[in-house]
Amino acid sequence: MRKILIVGAGQSGLQLALGLQSKGYEVTLMSNRTADEIRAGRVMSTQCMFATALGHERDLGLDFWEQQAPRIEGLGVSVADPATVGTDSPARAIDWVGRLDGHAQSVDQRVKMSGWMETFVQRGGQLVVHGAAVGDLDYFSRGYDLVLVAAGKGELVSMFARDAARSPYDRPQRALAVAYVHGLGPRPEHPEFDAVRCNVVPGVGELFVMPTLTTSGRADILFWEGVPGGPLDVFQGVKDPSEHLALTLELMERFTPWEYARATKVELTDAGGTLAGRYAPTVRNPIGRLPGGGLVLGVADVVVANDPITGQGSNSASKCAATYLASIVEHGDRPFDEEWMRATFDRYWRIAEPVTKWTNAMLAPPPEHVLGLLGAAGQLQPVADRFANGFDDPADFEDFFFDPEKTAAYLASVSAG
Repeated sequence: MRKILIVGAGQSGLQLALGLQSKGYEVTLMSNRTADEIRAGRVMSTQCMFATALGHERDLGLDFWEQQAPRIEGLGVSVADPATVGTDSPARAIDWVGRLDGHAQSVDQRVKMSGWMETFVQRGGQLVVHGAAVGDLDYFSRGYDLVLVAAGKGELVSMFARDAARSPYDRPQRALAVAYVHGLGPRPEHPEFDAVRCNVVPGVGELFVMPTLTTSGRADILFWEGVPGGPLDVFQGVKDPSEHLALTLELMERFTPWEYARATKVELTDAGGTLAGRYAPTVRNPIGRLPGGGLVLGVADVVVANDPITGQGSNSASKCAATYLASIVEHGDRPFDEEWMRATFDRYWRIAEPVTKWTNAMLAPPPEHVLGLLGAAGQLQPVADRFANGFDDPADFEDFFFDPEKTAAYLASVSAG
């Protein structure tokens, strides 16, 4: 029986641990918190998982909240009219919703990670609750066939050098602010199905609104992404949750009144229902070297950390865990050497590269042909649907999004059809 150590109990670490466990591996999982501490703590993220990522969970029998979480069947895009931004009457220049081929779902990571962690222990996994430092890994690694680092924050990330060629940004591109709320009303357009709403305010930032399942049941996430130094970049130093929510709503009223209209009666889900921060999108070298000479392999956002503007974090983590699981199982009893680690990451990078390219493009002001594409989606439902489904398969954007000529040819083909 091969022994594997996984450091980090988020989406990728736990999914991989439970997957390996189901294949008969002896897995030790290191977490800096217990399941109860996670469940009672502060929200850790926003998340909306699309069909492919949900399928990876389903394949492992980990879709515990499938029946309780809202079924997200669409993805809507609104773009504020630049001429009205900052005035007393902001208006939308673009507003549409695309239908997803397979539903998406969001489960608060406090619910999912605590539940998965308890399942891992119930199934015989060894859980070590300890905040690991590089020195700890150097000691522990000698007893394992493979060490995987899935903890995307803290000292351990410093073992993985930034890949400058794949990381065009060296500083945060958005200031992030999240609030989980109860009491949000339905959008008057399409109230019959749940959708994620992406509201673009040119030059200012984006507001995402997504249905979720949290510790107290059905809720919605209000998520601002602000251009650093701009009018949305006001959450640093705000410690009081009610002040955070008040700021969120004030900005909604100012920049996205069509969303604010259904948020007048919201309240926070709990005292831990807010989060603010920022980080630079970064791709890192996948292999870390320990002081004693051992090698460790980075997982998910340890090695590919994209801005959440495209909602890909938990999706990429799930896809990374699925590809790593396949690579480990296929490798049999051969040593997990540097060559295997490099090949395992390269296999994941084939999935992650289109995500990174698209996400980095979305952080820049949209070029004219992209604004034309978004505008056309309001008149042509197949365009709206294809854009929405790109959140599940970002590789598809290569064929109609980045290149003005491909965009024009695609729109012409849809119009003709």
